[in-house]
Amino acid sequence: MKTNDLLEPNIFVIFGGAGDLTWRKLMPALFDLSQSHSIPAHFAIIAVDRVALSEDALRKRLHEGVKRFARSGKTAVKEWKQLSLHIRYLQGDFKANATYAEVGQLRASLEKEWGAKAQRIFYMATPPSLFGEIPRLINYAGLAADRERSRIVIEKPIGYDLESAQALNRTLANDFQESQIFRIDHYLGKETVQNILAFRFANPLFEPIWNRRYVDYVTITVAEEVGVEHRGGYYDKAGALRDMVQNHLLQLLCLVAMEPMVSFDADEIRNKKVDVLHAARPVPHDEVHRSTVRGQYDSGWVGGKKVCAYREEDGVSPDSPTETFAALRLFIDNWRWQDVPFYLRTGKRLLRQASEIAIQFRAVPHQSFPSEATLDWKPSRLILLIQPDEGIVLRFQAKHPGPKMVLQPVDMQFSYRESFDTPSPEAYVTLLADVIDNDATLFMRDDQVEAAWRLLMPVLEVWNSSPPNDFPNYASGTWGPDSTQGLLVQQGHSWPAPVELAGRPK
Repeated sequence: MKTNDLLEPNIFVIFGGAGDLTWRKLMPALFDLSQSHSIPAHFAIIAVDRVALSEDALRKRLHEGVKRFARSGKTAVKEWKQLSLHIRYLQGDFKANATYAEVGQLRASLEKEWGAKAQRIFYMATPPSLFGEIPRLINYAGLAADRERSRIVIEKPIGYDLESAQALNRTLANDFQESQIFRIDHYLGKETVQNILAFRFANPLFEPIWNRRYVDYVTITVAEEVGVEHRGGYYDKAGALRDMVQNHLLQLLCLVAMEPMVSFDADEIRNKKVDVLHAARPVPHDEVHRSTVRGQYDSGWVGGKKVCAYREEDGVSPDSPTETFAALRLFIDNWRWQDVPFYLRTGKRLLRQASEIAIQFRAVPHQSFPSEATLDWKPSRLILLIQPDEGIVLRFQAKHPGPKMVLQPVDMQFSYRESFDTPSPEAYVTLLADVIDNDATLFMRDDQVEAAWRLLMPVLEVWNSSPPNDFPNYASGTWGPDSTQGLLVQQGHSWPAPVELAGRPK
């Protein structure tokens, strides 16, 4: 285990420490951090949960997750043994004051042993129904009395709609200051998502044409090949709009559309992102049917395997009206983007996994080439690839070799895999390092969460009041409902086929 003496002592309390999120994401990320000098020399993990487990049994379970999901988890046995000695387990009821008193006693014991005050991180890896309870009990027990050293981490969903999000934010604000609250969106921890800022603002090449004068339209796609898997019970109450659009896709929209920041200060960047959501044109209730598309997958073939329909998944109602696909058209009403459409789509059981942002540039103002030279003419396009490919592709026109002037679209590509020796870290590794370092740049602020919900409420209200009568309306292994193309055809546009980098491993 490689520790960092420059970092202050840290006590990482995980409520839900024996659960799936801790097993699959949090402990593998903390283990990877322990291999890269990113955790303090004095460090403890306190796992709190309701299940009856011995400390050794919990460590054994968490080791299985580390071996399966951490980058070097299969081989670094000695390192795991060193980290596991820092794990404590407390069995207790999340709603009982005694549980929090025990956490306080263990914290005091550790600080006495270390001879120093520790940073206290409280991570809620629990069902959302406890998000409003745990902060209150933490505060009541005096665990967060030191405002400078205490912070709390909350997973999505941040509310179920605008009203519930506002209520949860008020509850959090009663017990913690906004600077102490870290709302995680794991998409913001992806290296390729952070690279959007670097690409836009560290290079003078594209920012001058990053506006309505040169950009025709923008598409943002987050396509998933998988179905709902083991999340059927949760997903059937959420749907694609709540589960993906309200957070992940709107975060990508903000990064693409935001104005240049004055500095890399956390609140400066978050201010610019909130400005985008405030400038987003509301979708009137009577326009929802023309500006959105929803869908639900039927049975079909994905990756050569027959898969079932959404209504046949475990935990899903056999007549469920929940959407597994959502697409919408938005406009940003400001000087930079006025009347440029932004098209967002996401869905499950689509043809393949693909997360990308495509910037479609306008055609040249005057076509001076002979007509036979431009039979395969396509406007220039910039594609930012997020996953599974990680890179950037610039598509432009070039002359085909030969005696005649014949133009053909070609691709210039940058690949993370080929350009850097260091692989991209997992999103949770980046985000947990930032929590430990008290850097809130990649985390959502309360006003940003509420602005995102406010933008989508008309869509949710119309969809709730008008149940779909055509579900399921797309086969698994396709790109979603046929009507999705209609969103773009209205403006003379079309969805670009997702790009695959040349030379990607199969």
